[in-house]
Parts: sequence; C-alpha cells; structure tokens
Amino acid sequence: MNNLINWVEIPVRDMTRAVKFYEGILDCRLNVQDFGELKMAWFPMEQGAPGASGSLVQNDAYNPSYSGSVIYLSVEDINRTLTLIEQQGPKIINPKRSIGQFGHVAHFEDTEGNRVALHANQ
Repeated sequence: MNNLINWVEIPVRDMTRAVKFYEGILDCRLNVQDFGELKMAWFPMEQGAPGASGSLVQNDAYNPSYSGSVIYLSVEDINRTLTLIEQQGPKIINPKRSIGQFGHVAHFEDTEGNRVALHANQ
C-alpha cells in the first residue's frame, strides 16, 4: 500500500515572493507554470520516489491560512533552515523540538500567511 497523501498545494497571494522564499529556504528551484487563471510553482519531485510532492498555487479560489492543514517539509538540517527562514523575515512559531525516535519538527509562518512545518530525521 502507498502512503495516502499524494499531492499538496500551498496557497499563495504573491507567486514571485513565495517562490523566492521557498527556493531560498529549501535550496532548490521551483518549476513555475501558468495555466491561465491558475499559476503553480512545482516543488522538485522524482517519479516513483517515496513521499508526496506538491506546489505553490495562486488563484482567487486559494487562500493562505494559518489555521488550516499543516504541511511538513522534509529538510536535512532544521537549524539551518530555520536560520534561512528568519533571514527572510517570516516568524518561527514553534522552534525545533524532538519527537523522539521520529526526529525533530519546527513550525513557521511563510511569507503568504500559511502555517508550515519542517521535519528532519535527526
């Protein structure tokens, strides 16, 4: 059986600002696609690899939210990523904390007002 989560979309108000932020904190390039009234920026993904992928999405029907679902992004080093987040201005909601044998997590508010989380195995 596969993991049930397949795709994630993070709502944004300003695609340029959001792409710059996520590329900066995740050290990757997002693939921006324009579908008329729907604009997306896809996170890097590898077909057949474990885990879900997703995109930033901008459209009138998508509203950033602090109180909705929380998406966890996998990172190698939470401390490094938190430093990069703070350098760009968004606030850290919950600093790095242990979740025992499952690694560490931290929560932050992105440039668009979404509550997003980080996860690292160590």
